[in-house]
Amino acid sequence: MTSTLTISRLTKSYQGVNALSDVSLAVAPGERVALLGHNGAGKSTMMKVILGLIPYDSGEVSVTGAAPGSGEARRKVAYLPENVAFHPALTGLEQIRHYLALRGESASLAMGLLERVGLAHAAKRRIGTYSKGMRQRVGLAQALIGQPRLLVLDEPTSGLDPVSRRDFYALLDELVAEGAAILLSSHALTEVEARTDRIAILSRGRLVAEGPLADLRRKAALPVTMTVTARNGYAPQIAAALPRGIQAGPTLRLTCAQEEKLAVLGTITGFGDKVADLEVQPPSLEDIYTHFSRRDGQ
Repeated sequence: MTSTLTISRLTKSYQGVNALSDVSLAVAPGERVALLGHNGAGKSTMMKVILGLIPYDSGEVSVTGAAPGSGEARRKVAYLPENVAFHPALTGLEQIRHYLALRGESASLAMGLLERVGLAHAAKRRIGTYSKGMRQRVGLAQALIGQPRLLVLDEPTSGLDPVSRRDFYALLDELVAEGAAILLSSHALTEVEARTDRIAILSRGRLVAEGPLADLRRKAALPVTMTVTARNGYAPQIAAALPRGIQAGPTLRLTCAQEEKLAVLGTITGFGDKVADLEVQPPSLEDIYTHFSRRDGQ
């Protein structure tokens, strides 16, 4: 399948300092890729290159089969920044109608777009009365104009309450099902952990890790945490079989390497109904992100 976004050996420097160094990444139709990195890692630079806002020094970038910033690419790409800005005197409906006109689209589509982002009830209110989360949803409605093939989202859930965040990701699921490709930058690691297909980690301008979360867990080889709760009276027996564990009352907490996980689980399940409960916690995305960033010297 041809990728919607293809970046190959991309390098960009500012006054002799590399903001991006030899970065390669692709996003396929119907795929969600989370772009992670510390402040100054190169995320904003990469997004600006993709959008055609700045030139790059070397490498190749293809956006929907066209050069970034070209008319063809602009027609098929949408961007949502972290902090959107709209005219406070316009209503949400008037603002979206204005953007539709700029794109040569029918103004009659405006209400449907606002409905899709959950703003139909406030469509005729002035944007100056909107909360930050509501303004963010206006930005998302604007980004959906023209059925974009690639959405570039920079901290898109900033200012959204938990329910609105859930609705936002549900909308992304719909767009992905329709074949859109999504590149999403976020510091909300717990959000993107379950909401993206692949993770790309930038550190000091270099792509230090990339792949599905399960693959990154294997590459990082971080320990797995297990919490065993014994039935009354059996905690000492279980603790004796798992000497590396730390016991607190009926609960035993231990960590083990990935390759030891199945053996340890076998030992625990061998106790049968002497075990009241068992929790297995794999390394979180935050653990994995920290691991790869530190490995790069952060």
